[in-house]
Amino acid sequence: MKSYLDETLSDLERAELLTDEMTVSEQAAQLSYDAPAVKRLGIPSYNWWNEGIHGLARSGTATMFPQTIGLAAMFDRELVHKAAEVTSTEARAKYNAYQKQGDTDIYKGLTLWAPNINIFRDPRWGRGHETYGEDPFLTAELGKAYVKGLQGEGRRLKTAACAKHFAVHSGPEALRHKFNAEVSPKDLEETYLPAFEALVSEAKAEGVMGAYNRVNGEAACASPFLMEKLREWGFDGYFVSDCWAIRDFHENHGLTRNAVESAAMAIKAGCDVNCGCTYANLLAALDEGLITENDIRTACVHLMRTRIRLGMFDKETEFDNIPYSVVSCPEHKAVSLHCAERSMVLLKNSGMLPLDESKIKTLAVIGPNSDSKAALEGNYCGTADRYVTFLEGIQDRFGGRVLYAEGCHLYKDRSSGLARSGDRYAEAVACAENADAVILCLGLDATIEGEEGDTGNEFSSGDKKDLRLPESQRILLKKILETGKPAVVVCAAGSAINIEAQPDALIHAWYPGSEGGTALAEILFGDVSPSGKLPVTFYESAELLPDFEDYSMKNRTYRYAENNVLYPFGYGLTYSKIVCTEVKYSGGTAYVTAENKGDIPTEDVIQLYVKDRSEQAVPNHSLCGFKRISLAPGEKAVFEIPVPLMSLSAVDDTGERKIFGSSFTLYAGTCQPDALSRKLSGTVCAETTVIL
Repeated sequence: MKSYLDETLSDLERAELLTDEMTVSEQAAQLSYDAPAVKRLGIPSYNWWNEGIHGLARSGTATMFPQTIGLAAMFDRELVHKAAEVTSTEARAKYNAYQKQGDTDIYKGLTLWAPNINIFRDPRWGRGHETYGEDPFLTAELGKAYVKGLQGEGRRLKTAACAKHFAVHSGPEALRHKFNAEVSPKDLEETYLPAFEALVSEAKAEGVMGAYNRVNGEAACASPFLMEKLREWGFDGYFVSDCWAIRDFHENHGLTRNAVESAAMAIKAGCDVNCGCTYANLLAALDEGLITENDIRTACVHLMRTRIRLGMFDKETEFDNIPYSVVSCPEHKAVSLHCAERSMVLLKNSGMLPLDESKIKTLAVIGPNSDSKAALEGNYCGTADRYVTFLEGIQDRFGGRVLYAEGCHLYKDRSSGLARSGDRYAEAVACAENADAVILCLGLDATIEGEEGDTGNEFSSGDKKDLRLPESQRILLKKILETGKPAVVVCAAGSAINIEAQPDALIHAWYPGSEGGTALAEILFGDVSPSGKLPVTFYESAELLPDFEDYSMKNRTYRYAENNVLYPFGYGLTYSKIVCTEVKYSGGTAYVTAENKGDIPTEDVIQLYVKDRSEQAVPNHSLCGFKRISLAPGEKAVFEIPVPLMSLSAVDDTGERKIFGSSFTLYAGTCQPDALSRKLSGTVCAETTVIL
């Protein structure tokens, strides 16, 4: 008699055998995120909810990487893949330890709900720092790398990745439970769906999570249109609702009358597991004839197949002996440091950086993010066993005296409740006046920008109202610059910020992870040349942006921008000057000659952009390739970068994608080929014509 324990059978056969040994009520119970044990069959309880977008999250100690937007700024598939590998290894190590103690609680399983591949279309969206930025190509490439790093290439899945949130989901947070994202067929295919297709069809992501909102009237977690897309792409994993999103069907979207109808709508559409409690009504839906037993069975088979693919019912897997000692080990933290060094973006440098230690005896480190652990973390994070704040990193690296002042509260008008407004400004000014140079650590943290319900930013539910620093910090910045002391502003934030004032140098540090302070100090003092690039456009003003609720791509992101650009997508300075002097194209590959014309060894990122002259193409140009490189002073080399054929395609108004044009311009540089990028970087892209 065949058994689900027979490892010679296919995963699907085993899943069907296991499911068919359960009663209908037992099957239905397995469709909750906190699935109970089926003791008579030897099936332990399992909680599907675990997180890991930039390191294993919410499960105690783990290696903490830069927040996802910082990983995106590296423009580095290999390093993103390595970060995912570390995350997966630590998840397995903890899972092994928990299993020995019979602990199957939340955040202790192998199904990681990562990565978040939504398009960061509007800088006001609070959750944008969980994503890989605004570009579909970059998002797809880095998302695929992260999925492959999480899942591994073994006989069994190391962990199961999950592409979220499907689809057309990027704010506003305050409206997400009732919002209907209206989007054209062209924008869907051109911007919102490509990364999901790539992760499903190419990286074989095991999971897909639906979004809270509706898409053109259909609930994202039960959308016939979106589910058909998954079938077209060959998806054969499991589908999970966002948490309590199915409840929104009747409570907020008005699509159903009650929880029974909502449960029926979701499972019939193809939602296998409910993060929430609405699937407690499945048996009632069955009794009312709204669903069939086969609807329940099909979902259960999908979930058992994923658990089998993870080796949960095998005698032994290749991952069972990963020891707990790997968690937050020195080798893993070295990868986190490596990522932090490559993620920070130098936006401005009047020549102050790198700091000349021979001319600085006293350094002032000022600002509310100077000694803040929260400024390192972002959201959906684990707990590091040691944090190196910006202040601590500078103190550890600098041989002279370091003066420190908080300067102001992150967003309130005073730091002490009994004090007058502006109670920390005098101390900050005194520190600056008694120092040779100032490092001003400003920005945000996840208590201001983040997910609805998780921030202290009740007025916008985690979204930002504008692109400025909080008023307390704007006042502090003005006072420090008025001292006339040389000043570097370090902005920790997960999104576009317009500093407005003009310091001598400006570094956007994102939320750089537990090693962020060490990485910052290395960059400030020239041990490492900065090499991060913006994965999002920095705009001048939120007032010039389209309405936040408008999901049209018109005048959004670098591919469609008409004005309002402060710092362009793909921009970021180094301490040297790498120039792309020539690009040739042959057989789907670009051959780029790059030279370091400066006097400092540095890494940089070669970026390829294509301009399609057909009327169906995006208005500007699109990223179609990238490669992180390293060159010594005076060194010249030729680099091969694939150009996917899909990059030469365009999308018409009906949503059909194909190659419309026959002649394209291919650009190669360390930035975009637009005028502002040329002005800010001081470099010009090489270009060539591609004829099909």
